[in-house]
Amino acid sequence: MSYRFLIADDHPLFRGALKQALFGISQTGDILEAGDFDHAKALIAAHDDLDLVLLDLSMPGTSGLSGLVSLRGIHPATPIIVVSGHDDAETIRRALELGASGFISKSASMDDIRRGVETVLAGGIAVPSGVDLDVEYDAEISSLIKKLQSLTPQQTRVLSMLAEGLLNKQIAYELDVSEATVKAHVSAVLQKLSVDSRTQAVILLSKIGIEPQPAAG
Repeated sequence: MSYRFLIADDHPLFRGALKQALFGISQTGDILEAGDFDHAKALIAAHDDLDLVLLDLSMPGTSGLSGLVSLRGIHPATPIIVVSGHDDAETIRRALELGASGFISKSASMDDIRRGVETVLAGGIAVPSGVDLDVEYDAEISSLIKKLQSLTPQQTRVLSMLAEGLLNKQIAYELDVSEATVKAHVSAVLQKLSVDSRTQAVILLSKIGIEPQPAAG
């Protein structure tokens, strides 16, 4: 058996570095690549046999952890490792709480990347050493993450499509379900997120899409 990976990152040089790390793992087979979020989504939707996805948090088409939520809704069983330069404890903890199977800093060595991937392939959780994940101090974000965790995979996909601005008819076509089913999903999503409208739901999702801003100076 050989592993099939997807690398989703908009920087070709970094994709190359990740490929080099993956080729150092025994049984590495096919490595798919995506340079933007739409391509990553299409590849995940088309390949339910992926063994692992390496996801950059900042790519054209998405921002921050909202991309992770979206991809988790497509094939929940596919492990995703977030690979990011934003490697503060807060971002790492939130990524894991939202379903990531691991986190690798973009400053990690080849050996560390390889070890992280092997840990997840073995069924573990990969976390950078020396990071204190502590607890969530932002009560609003903590509440939002718990609400997002309560969504089913299909409800998560519907929420992500709402964020893309798709109409019920378009969502029904994408999911191959009836509009009535989509309406039921939308109602359930709004109820679980404790909001009254699609717009409010999208605004709520965007709160985890904002990446930490560099300090002024």
